[in-house]
Amino acid sequence: MPDRIRLDGKVAVVTGAAGVIGTATIRLLAERGARIVAVDRREADLRSAVRDLPASAEPLAVTADVTQEDEVADYVRAATDKFGTIDVFHNNAGIEGEIKSIPDYPLETFRKVLDVNVVGVFLGMKHVLPVMLKQNRGSIINTASIAGLMGSPQIAVYSASKHAVIGLTKSAAWECANTAVRINCVCPGLIDSRMLSTIIAGRNPGGGPVPNDRLVERIPARRLGHASEVASVVAFLASDEASYVSGSAYTVDGGRTAA
Repeated sequence: MPDRIRLDGKVAVVTGAAGVIGTATIRLLAERGARIVAVDRREADLRSAVRDLPASAEPLAVTADVTQEDEVADYVRAATDKFGTIDVFHNNAGIEGEIKSIPDYPLETFRKVLDVNVVGVFLGMKHVLPVMLKQNRGSIINTASIAGLMGSPQIAVYSASKHAVIGLTKSAAWECANTAVRINCVCPGLIDSRMLSTIIAGRNPGGGPVPNDRLVERIPARRLGHASEVASVVAFLASDEASYVSGSAYTVDGGRTAA
């Protein structure tokens, strides 16, 4: 009986691949047999992220800005030129923006956050979906956040952008409901990462580091999450084990949104 969680031979495109979640994801997908197209705008960090992938992953690193439609079209074309298909798309690139209240939030930064987190996700789906629909198979996993499920002080713009990602995910899933293309999203909670450190520092200016016990006191699991735990959910949604899952937002938050 085939192992339905394996991804042998599947082609997986991951944006934001040089970030902590992106890097964990390309490693796990490769470990499960996928061939990897890693996309990020930071060329040096991207090459570092793919350096230790197994030869079987046939890694292709593509430097691209997800807010630029021609560059999105280019990374999709690079994937199909090399591998002929895209089976899995982890639409993961995102930024947190500034950590400020709404009255103090710069309009320029507001637009930048929406450009990366919403327009980037939209453009990725716009250009990957035709490939998947033509072959009538594929799995798209967008990265949202628990900030897309609830309000959060001083990251209102980030929160708004992630609410939008969930809306795009659900609407796209409906559009593809009569096909074998599935679209879901993951909603990480407090993950041990550079982004979380930036948000915490922004909320506590000049106050020194916030102890971990303060961070986790409202998380039922009583610890921060790991990027590998988000990657595991992405890998599940990419696999045939999730063949009846579409339009869902999977929280990876240690119970935070249940609290």
